[in-house]
Amino acid sequence: MSQTVISMRQITKNFGRVHALSGVDLLVRAGEIYGFIGPNGAGKSTTIRILLGILKSDGGSARVFGKDAWHDAVDIHQRVSYVPGDVNLWPNLTGGEVIDLFVRLKKSGDKKYRQELIERFDFDPTRKCGTYSKGNRQKVALIAAFSTDADLYILDEPTSGLDPLMEMVFRDCVRKVADEGKTVFLSSHILSEVEQLCTKLSIIRQGKIVDTGSLRELQHLTRNQVHVEALGDLSGLSTVPGVHDLVVKPGEAEFHLDNTHTPQVMSYLARQGATRLVSAPPTLEELFMSHYELQGDSEPQADGELQEASEPKGDSE
Repeated sequence: MSQTVISMRQITKNFGRVHALSGVDLLVRAGEIYGFIGPNGAGKSTTIRILLGILKSDGGSARVFGKDAWHDAVDIHQRVSYVPGDVNLWPNLTGGEVIDLFVRLKKSGDKKYRQELIERFDFDPTRKCGTYSKGNRQKVALIAAFSTDADLYILDEPTSGLDPLMEMVFRDCVRKVADEGKTVFLSSHILSEVEQLCTKLSIIRQGKIVDTGSLRELQHLTRNQVHVEALGDLSGLSTVPGVHDLVVKPGEAEFHLDNTHTPQVMSYLARQGATRLVSAPPTLEELFMSHYELQGDSEPQADGELQEASEPKGDSE
């Protein structure tokens, strides 16, 4: 069995009367690209700050590489590259100077690959950081992180502010370090990013882990919304495996479909003379509202949105 890189057991963290984390359990093994998703205020950033030793948990055990995340934070950081979702930089330094500084701190930089990343991210390292947009500040952190030889990459909303082309470059970088046997812990609200990259994921809701597994195991994550128009009768879709929430109107139908049953549905629609079909993945909001209903909640709790807003902000790397 592969080595355990991150182990969190029954982690709790309170900010006054706000329960940010309530018994969080996580187990991340070497070589995994592990997704960590949840709505705003669910506790994602709090969890990451505890892993980094920026915050001390109120209870439970948090270990990285077998070491205590709080007491051994300095040793742990030597093997970790971290990218926050909101990067703060020194405004009077150039982007290249900041990247060089971060890489020197790790003592394991690859100058050739760093230059390659600068070119691939279409980044100008000669400008002062005070002139950078949010996306360019994010590029500084990403280039610095992937230029170093870390064993664990902790990425907290890393593509915030990037355009779709740069997101593709980011995904290539993640796959590269994973192919080298490195571990990636990715917190994201972009479902397509998680679907394309992660081998395993956990969903956090109101400070608690409510689901963990692979995308195949968590089938509700891969349920698409389908609209179809056809010449024939579509009411028989109710008997086709994988079809949920079916609404049939004259000449058309809408439903949710488990991807694993796509061939059966397509075969049925072909027999009914389908003339138009539109399929779209669920939005993150739809995904979580579905999960709230599965858990017996009609809607998210209002105080859940306050949790991360109440947290003290850690320093950005």
